[in-house]
Amino acid sequence: MIPVGSVVNAAAIVIGSLIGCMLHSRFPERIRTIVFQGLGLCVLLIGFQMAFKAQNILVVLFSILLGGIIGELVRLDTLFERLGNAVKKRIGSANPKFTEGLVSASLIFCIGALAIVGSIEEGIRNNPTVLYTKSILDGFASIALASSFGSGVLFSAIPVLLYQGGITIGAGYVESYLSPLIIDQLSATGGLLIAGIGIILLEIKDIRIANLLPSLALVPILTWVAGMLPSL
Repeated sequence: MIPVGSVVNAAAIVIGSLIGCMLHSRFPERIRTIVFQGLGLCVLLIGFQMAFKAQNILVVLFSILLGGIIGELVRLDTLFERLGNAVKKRIGSANPKFTEGLVSASLIFCIGALAIVGSIEEGIRNNPTVLYTKSILDGFASIALASSFGSGVLFSAIPVLLYQGGITIGAGYVESYLSPLIIDQLSATGGLLIAGIGIILLEIKDIRIANLLPSLALVPILTWVAGMLPSL
């Protein structure tokens, strides 16, 4: 099965990034600064909107805390930085924000309910409509991101294609494990991570978002545990 929705999504990111890169060279520094700040505010808003979907705040809390500990122990941020720098070296980019743009854009585009629900919808019902909608949103977002970060955003299309395409292809196997409650909890936890990216963009605080990614893997497990313990 060809994950058409994910292919279209990746293409939209590439096109949007190319437009953003062209605009980047034409913007004076003060314009790039205000775009960067506006983008940070928008990402913060998106993150908080997603975070408010939490059905059980304790699950989200423990997922973030335990996930952060795991991420720090295995140093995921260093791994992502090395991967980003490897891509940067391979293409010969001199952009100092290449790796930051690649990692930040990948997280923004991959974390969220639309990515999960849309991929499953296409895999189970052969309906890519949700991913088409996400493609439009990601396309416009990539213009803003690339105008600030540069070409690194363009390469975020690769993890988006692999991640969403993988879910679509394996949708029949994961559907039974992803209840509406788990999806809401994943969206809420992912929303906090996206809000963290907004805080970074606004230069309020440097947060190692990559090291918090294991929290997403813990959400289904802790949601199941919470369901076994009514007091939670």
